[in-house]
Amino acid sequence: MKLLYFAWLRERVGKPEENVDLPADVATVADLIAWLKGRGEEFEYAFEAPELIRVAVDRVHVEHDTAITGAREIAMFPPMTGG
Repeated sequence: MKLLYFAWLRERVGKPEENVDLPADVATVADLIAWLKGRGEEFEYAFEAPELIRVAVDRVHVEHDTAITGAREIAMFPPMTGG
């Protein structure tokens, strides 16, 4: 699965994207964020406030309880402001 990180998430994680093989028990966006937090200091820092993270699964914005089974791409980004 391809993961994309935007804005300060990208800065904190240290990369714009990566391909990962998820464990079988990672079934929702919330599970994914919890799994990512356990991947090291940079991920723990990036996802320290999961309620702020916005997510798009295959380019559709979703809630954290959304299933990710079969997804090809998941993008994660902080709240956006207009201007």
